Order: sequence, then C-alpha cells, then structure tokens
Amino acid sequence: MDFIAELEWRGMVYEMIPDVREYLSQSGCTAYVGIDPTADSLHIGHLVSIMLLRHFQRAGHRPILLLGGATGMIGDPSGKSEERNLLAEEIIRKNEEGIKKQVTKLLDFNDKKNGALLLNNYDWMKDYRFLDFIRDVGKHITVNYMMAKENVKRRINGEVGEGLSFAEFSYQLVQANDFLHLYKNYNCKLQMGGSDQWGNITTGIELIRKVTGAEAYAITCPLITKADGNKFGKTEKGNVWLDPDKTSPYEFYQFWINTSDEDAEKYIKIFTELDKNTIEAIIAEHHMAPHNRILQKKLAEEVTFMIHGVQALEIAKNTSEFLFGDGSIDILKNLNDDSIFSIFAGIPKYNISSESIASGINIVDLLAVSTKIFNSKSEVRRMIANKGLYLNKEVVDNENLIIDANNLIKNKFLIVQKGKKNYFLIIAE
Repeated sequence: MDFIAELEWRGMVYEMIPDVREYLSQSGCTAYVGIDPTADSLHIGHLVSIMLLRHFQRAGHRPILLLGGATGMIGDPSGKSEERNLLAEEIIRKNEEGIKKQVTKLLDFNDKKNGALLLNNYDWMKDYRFLDFIRDVGKHITVNYMMAKENVKRRINGEVGEGLSFAEFSYQLVQANDFLHLYKNYNCKLQMGGSDQWGNITTGIELIRKVTGAEAYAITCPLITKADGNKFGKTEKGNVWLDPDKTSPYEFYQFWINTSDEDAEKYIKIFTELDKNTIEAIIAEHHMAPHNRILQKKLAEEVTFMIHGVQALEIAKNTSEFLFGDGSIDILKNLNDDSIFSIFAGIPKYNISSESIASGINIVDLLAVSTKIFNSKSEVRRMIANKGLYLNKEVVDNENLIIDANNLIKNKFLIVQKGKKNYFLIIAE
C-alpha cells in the first residue's frame, strides 16, 4: 500500500516534507504521533491520529503512539488562547492506563516485525536535569527560530489569550527532544499530527539535523471540522469519548448517524478503512436516496465496530431501531440499567413508587395524576381514542387498562409514547 497515496485520497494530508515520499518507499519505516494524556480516555478527536497510525501499520511500517506525560505537565500552546491546567504525575499515570486499554485494541502490538509501541515521554524526561536540558537541547534552537512559529507569535502579540508563559514557550523544545529521542533509540524519522502541530514537528526536525546531521520528516493532516461550523466531536454533553462508561456505544453510534451528508462523505474516508471503490459506491448509492441515510449508517457501523466491537454495535443498532423504527421491546430486556438510562438520556423521566405499581394503577391515573405526563385525564383518553398512546411499544386501546408489575421492563421501567416519536421514561423505585 502506498501510504501517502492512501492518505491523499482520504483527504488526510495537509502539509508534508517533500522528501517523505522517497523515505516511505522503503519498507519498515517508523513514525510516531503524540497525544497528551489529559484524560483517562481518548475522544473521537484523537481518532484521526489513531487512523494515521493504523494506515501506517497497514502499509508495512512501525507505528509509535507517544503519550505526552511530560508535555502534558506543561500544556501545548498550539491552537489555544490560554494556558492549560498542569497535571500531576499520578493523574498522568492513571490516564495512561485508561488510554493503553483502548489503543491495544486499535493497533497491532504483537506483530514481530512492525508491532506498534506505546511510549510515554515522561519516562525519559523525569530525570532530565534543567541544566542538562538547556545544554543538550536549548543551545541548538535559537529564540528567534522559536518565536517565528505562528502559534507563538499570535500569543506573544496578544492576538489570542494573555501572553505566553515560559512553560508553554518551552513546549516545542520538549516535543523536539521527543523526536530526537525516538530517532536515536527507535530509528523513528517521521512525525505525524494535526496541522496545528507543524511548528512543533519542524522544530524537532531542526533539532535532529543540528544534533545528528540526519534528515527527518513530517506529515500533518487537516484539523477536522463540521460543515455547519460547530466543533467536531462535541455534543451537548461534551466530548464523544471512546470509553463506553463516558459515552455509551449507543450515544457513540448516534453521533455518527446524525452527521450531515457533507460531513459523512468526508468522515467515512477519514475514520474507516473501507477502500476507495467501496466508499465511492456507498456515496453514489446514498445520493440516489439520501433519505435512507445509507452513508451515515455505514459510517456509524464501521466506527462503532472498530471502537466497541460487534456486540456493542448490535445493541446500538437494535436500540436505534427500537427508538426510531419498529424494533421490539425485547431489545431493552438485554440491557443493564445504565445502558437504558443512556438511551433515554435526553427524554423526560418520571419516578413513581414500586408499591403503587405493585398494587395496580389505571393507565389514565398513571399518566395524568401520578406522573403528569399528560395535563389532564381527558387528554389521555383522547390520545387513547385516537390510537396515539403507546406503552412499551404497544398501542393502548383501553382507558380502563390497569398497569402493574407485570408491565415493568426489567422490573423497573415503563416506556410511554405520545405518537411515534415523543418518548417518556417512568421509573418505578
């Protein structure tokens, strides 16, 4: 596989050192991507970096994912208007363990020839004395060179934020030293990252040239954006995490399902490993019947399977079918309480006592008195008469219906619908 050509048709190349094609024409090259462990889970913004490494490994090369335990203690000024909170070592180690569990499922660490490596720059920076760092690294890079970087100029000139601390200013030197360390110890000659990292990466290339006289390389990819101008990877609840405890597989699946046509055409190239012919066929089929959302469904399936596996994908698909299609109530019976709550995270919830359900309660009283889902009993009766009220996905056609424990899903939940789309969750506790 031609790695550069693969990235180019996927729209994943923003800028690169010209000679990188020649370097990658040989087999068994090594490249790294750095991620600061600011949380104990990656989010989908990190997936671009992971996909770069996955494609790199597929092309027969060795990927390194470098966690910035040391740089995470400083804070990268690139693309930021204010200094980030500094992290303690114990937090960084905790975050490292969480990330490690995720990336071992996304990269092949067992390949004897091109097995991925997960490293932490804190391991070689923690014992570095300040004077040694100034002597070994600082003397090779001039202040003029560092201040010429666009992200540094904007902060110093006051275009964004309130100046730049020395800690942040030194970030590019620490990252440059990482590149030098990986070059010396792992023969790593290529660093990849987002377009906002170009300045930091090229400082590393300059340091390697100054210290060793050797050539090193860089590839950056465009920062991912949304067609509507909103930030990619954000929802009302915040980041879309890879950790299922932070973002459920259902919510994760729904994020991709809800992408626009324009974004989906871009994302399916970036976040899946489907080949060019397959993707072009899916896009063409989608254009013939956009209302079927074939493109979004395929995107959601591929990414959810990659991150959460086949079982979680099936639950997410079945749950979506339950909520937005004709899926059976049995789908919910296979989920735990947390999963059910995540599914109904955005809908109104009403609590009633288990005792009131156990003794039996009339459907009209339940909805108009005990929970006040309806404003009046007459409104409930009208809805029943018009065949517009559903309980646990079944139409209610009897205003004298008595609800008891036998109606509860998992001995706890009742699903009420006004029409097909307006859901309410009743919780019996």
